[in-house]
Amino acid sequence: MAFLQAIMIGDVVGNPGLTVLEEVLPGLIKKHEAAVVVVNGENAADGFGLTETTVARILAAGADVVTSGNHVWEKREFWPILEGDRRILRPANYPPGTPGQGWVRFEKAGMPWLVVNLQGRELMTPLDCPFRTFDGIPASPDKEIILVDFHAESTREKEALAYYLDGRVSLLVGTHTHVQTADERVLPQGTGYITDLGMTGVLASIIGMETRICLDRARNQVLYRMECAQGTGDIQGIVVKIDASTGKTVWIERITTREAGSEPA
Repeated sequence: MAFLQAIMIGDVVGNPGLTVLEEVLPGLIKKHEAAVVVVNGENAADGFGLTETTVARILAAGADVVTSGNHVWEKREFWPILEGDRRILRPANYPPGTPGQGWVRFEKAGMPWLVVNLQGRELMTPLDCPFRTFDGIPASPDKEIILVDFHAESTREKEALAYYLDGRVSLLVGTHTHVQTADERVLPQGTGYITDLGMTGVLASIIGMETRICLDRARNQVLYRMECAQGTGDIQGIVVKIDASTGKTVWIERITTREAGSEPA
C-alpha cells in the first residue's frame, strides 16, 4: 500500500509571511517528504492580492500550486499572469469570462492530482454555487488525489461542503479567516478536513494586520486602510497522509510554528 503526503499552507500575509514561508517551508517539505504543496497566496502583496514577484517567491519556496480568494483581484496588473499560469488559481465559481482558472490537473510522484479553488457565498459576494461548480468539473477517467481550498467566511458553509464532498475528494481545507481552527479530522468517508488553515504572517496582530489600525476601524467605524503587521512571521497549515490506491486521507495534522525557523508543533 502506497501513501503520499501533501502540505497545504494558510493565507500568506505580506513580506513577513513570504519570509517565513521561504525559511520554513523547504524544511517541512523535506521532513514530511511531501509530494505536493499548495499555498494560499492571496494576501502576499502587502496584504492585498498577488504580484509577479510575490507569486515567484511562493513557487520558489516549494509550492506546486498557489490558490487565492476574493483579494486576488486587488492588483489589476497581475490579471494577465493569473490568466497565463495554470499553477495560480482563483476561485472556480467566479462567472465565465473571469480571468484565470479555478482548478488544475497535473501528475506528480507517479499520481494524477486535481487541485480545486472555490469561494463561499455566506457573508461574502454571492458568486455561483460552489457545490454545483465542483460538480461541473469534468471527471477524470483515472483515480486522482483531489485537494480543495474553500475560501469562505462561514464555518457552517465550510463544513457543509466538506460533508457534501466526503469520499469524493481527498482533502478539503478552509481559508480566509486567518485564524487556525483546531478541528482537523478525517470525515466518515475518508476526506481530510479543517475549517481554517490559519495564516502565514505575524500572529501578534489582528489577522496579520497592524493592531492599531484594526482597533481604530472597530472603534470608530471608519474604514482606515489596513497595513500589514511587521515582525517575525509564523507559518500555519496542515500535512496529510493519503492512501494512493483509494485517494482517501488516513492521517491529518496541523502545522504551526512559533517563530521563523522553528520546528513545527
